[in-house]
Order: sequence, then structure tokens, then C-alpha cells
Amino acid sequence: MTALPNPLIPGFNPDPSVVRVDNDWYLATSTFEYLPGVPIYHSTDLVTWTQIGNVAVRDEQLGVVNAPTNLGVWAPTIRHRDGVFYLIVTDTAGRGTCLFTATDPAGPWSDGVVVDLEGIDPDLAWDDEGTAYVTYSGLVLSGPDLGAHRGIEQIRIDTVTGALLGEKRSLWSGDGGMFPEAPHLYRHGDHWYLLVAEGGTERGHSISIARGPSPEGPFTSCPANPLVTARGTARPVQCTGHGDLFEGPDGQWYVAMLGTRPRGMVRSFSALGRETFISPARWTDDGWLEIDQVELNPRPGFGWVEDFDGELGPQWIGVRRRPDQLADLTSRPGWLVLTGEGEGMGAFRPVFIGHRQQHQTCEIATVADASAGVGGLAVRYDEGLHYEVEASPDGTVTARAVIPGFVREATAQVGDGPVELILGSRVPPAAGLGHVSSDLVRLGYRDEAGEHILLEVDARYLSNETAGSFTGRVFGVYATSGTVAFAHVDYAGDNS
Repeated sequence: MTALPNPLIPGFNPDPSVVRVDNDWYLATSTFEYLPGVPIYHSTDLVTWTQIGNVAVRDEQLGVVNAPTNLGVWAPTIRHRDGVFYLIVTDTAGRGTCLFTATDPAGPWSDGVVVDLEGIDPDLAWDDEGTAYVTYSGLVLSGPDLGAHRGIEQIRIDTVTGALLGEKRSLWSGDGGMFPEAPHLYRHGDHWYLLVAEGGTERGHSISIARGPSPEGPFTSCPANPLVTARGTARPVQCTGHGDLFEGPDGQWYVAMLGTRPRGMVRSFSALGRETFISPARWTDDGWLEIDQVELNPRPGFGWVEDFDGELGPQWIGVRRRPDQLADLTSRPGWLVLTGEGEGMGAFRPVFIGHRQQHQTCEIATVADASAGVGGLAVRYDEGLHYEVEASPDGTVTARAVIPGFVREATAQVGDGPVELILGSRVPPAAGLGHVSSDLVRLGYRDEAGEHILLEVDARYLSNETAGSFTGRVFGVYATSGTVAFAHVDYAGDNS
């Protein structure tokens, strides 16, 4: 069996859920405060994955516009039944648990119905009679018991209206790890299986399983739990958990799960956040599941160019606003024009159009015409953690690194006209304290004389562990004031 690429979907793509329909596979991940919400990826071989759309592309579908950092869209489950695709997800600080439907996974998806339950990470499954069950993690999100956890719970629902049918029930609380979450329910052979994550989504993360005679249980823990964990190991992929089981080609079973790729001498900083990984699984003679530990197998480096010739593709995202609400692609053909609103990358809703960083090492460039405004090229984790290189009408280029309580800047005069801005990430030198970090970010510009790096800054602050974020690095172009036009965005990356 040929090893599949790992990460399977690189960059900020956590909490994967997969459904197989004939010989096609569809995968969805979380998006938190970014829009459009919930990307849908498609593959016919589990090797090549293409983003074919997003679930939430209209204002009425999600309530992310005011969601605090790290809230918003949590942990989708995608399923298919009788020609209809279903996607159920938690919209924290928004509408709550929402169930969307579509006949084409590329969209359009419905406006969604609300399922009035208190919890996160909902799963959707049907029994042999067609009864729909939502199984979820009983995290209390409001009121005096905020943050309390009731274990894994379940309730029957009407998938057309979202109405609850009957009373909720408690199913299982895992094998003692904190935060039992990410439940998925499956029928296989004579048993119903309940796959969960526990131990928290950080270094203690793991996957465990239980089984019972019906979707309502009672459930008995597998004696081999946890089936997957990287805690206390030297594995290059850490935080493995939050998995979804599915059958691949030729009868081979797999689990897609999240994980991180920490770097540095003590492997403390994961620059790209939580990514989607995959690992083979198999059913044992006694009816339990085995899952292989995750092996790192990164794809070769690649690059792409966005020339802004036509509509933006589905991979472009914004912070609490969609790119199509910000982008002007018609007033200056072949250019993207952004109009600033008086705030920069520290804004709650910046004028920013971004793309997930996909490689540990990368180089990004854009040509910016800032003759009528201020803006540039940035990489962000959140509104308090971002690095950028910015052009101004007076011919100044400013490189800036922002972390909470600290700002570092450097400037240069480059003259009138468009300027090529550059932002890159490289491995620190293997000497001194530099090799403790994940990477160094370079900020500058390029002209006929070559590259001019204004700042090279430690990038450990833009990491999953330092930011405490559920997302990952997102780079893109932005405007602070006036109008700024961008001719293209060039990206090249590898995993050196």
C-alpha cells in the first residue's frame, strides 16, 4: 500500500470530516472566524484534493460577523443519504448548531436550520429505520455553568426542520481524558461504534472508541484505548485526534484527523496550526478498530499565482467578512482594489483578503499600487499577532511586526509608482537561540537592484502554541486607508 501524503490537506484545516459517495470522497474542515465558512474538498483517489466550494457563502447562513477570535465555525460533520449531502456544525457565538443540505457538495447549500442543543462538535447518523441521531460533546457554552462538560450526549432530530425529538441522553465520557469531544457514530457489522477525541486538542490529544448494540448504546470502551495519540512521543506529527472513519479504495479503511507539525529544537511551535492528516485503519477479528499512528509524508513544494483575472477562487477567505464583500475586481481590470476603512491588520474586521499558508517555508510577493492609499502584504494569526509590509502614497515602505504589547517597525523610501512587496519564511540558523524557534519571517520589497529586507523577525509568536489559536497562518493583501490596488499574488513553498 502506497503511503498517502501527510498532511493530507496542509495548512489551517482542522477538525476534518469525510464522506464517501460511490468513488468520490468529500472532506470538510473548521473555519472559526473566517469566511466563507467550511471549505469542501473533493478527491477521487485520496491523493489529489481540490477545493470545490464552501458551505457558507451568504450572510444568513452563519453568525460569524461578531464572533470573538477562536469562536465561530467549529467541527463540521459531512454525511450523505438518499442523494442529499448533510453538513452539521457548531456556529459558536452565532446561530448555534446548524444543519445544512445540498444536492451538490460544491453548492449551493441551504440557509440551514437550527438544532436547539447546547454543545459542540455535532455528528449526524441514521439507524436502519431512518431515525436521525445527533451525537455531540456536551460543553456548556453559556450561563453560570459556562465551560462545564457533560460528556458525550445524543438526541434524535427531524432533519428537515431541525426540531428535537424526545429527550437527550448521556452516552459515554471516554476513558478519562479531559474534554471528550468530536464524536462520530458508525454502524459496522453487528455493532454501533462511537469514535471520540479526548485529552484536549493540544499535546494530550487522542482518539478512543467504544461500541454498543444500538446507536443509543450502552457503550463499552475498547480495551486498547487510546487508539491514536502522539503525547509523550518524539513523533513529528503531534496533537493527533479529532478523527473521522471512512472506507477508501479497495476496502481499505482510514481515519482523517487533525495534527500539528511543531518545529524548533524542542518542537514547541506549530507555525501552520492544526492540519488534516490521514492514517490507515483496520477491523480486528474481535470486532474492534485499530488505527496506525500518523506518519509524516509531506508533498513536494509547489507554487501558484493569483492574477486577479476574474472571480476569486473558493480558497480565498476574509476575517468575519467574505472576500467578495471587500474585493473590487472590475474598476481596474487585472488588479484587485481594496478600500481601507481607517484600521489596519489589528482591526476586528480588517480589509484583508487571505489564503491559508500551506508550507513550513514559503515566499510570497505582490505588486501594490499605493498611490491613493495605505496597504500591503500581511500574515496573521489574529488581530493581536500579525506581521506586514506596507506601502504608502509618499513612497515609504514600512515593515512591521506586531505581537501583544510590542510593535517593531523599519522603513525605507522607494519612490513613486507600484512596488513589489515580499514576505517570506525560512528555517532559523542552527546556532544559538535561533534554532529554538519555528522559523524567521522576512519582510521587505524588491526592485531592479534586488531584494531589500527591512525586518527579519522571530516567527514563533505566529504559532499555534504561542497564539493559543485554533486556526493557523493566513497571508494576504490588505488596505488601511484610501484605495490600494494589487496586480497579483505569487506563492511558492516547500517543507524544508
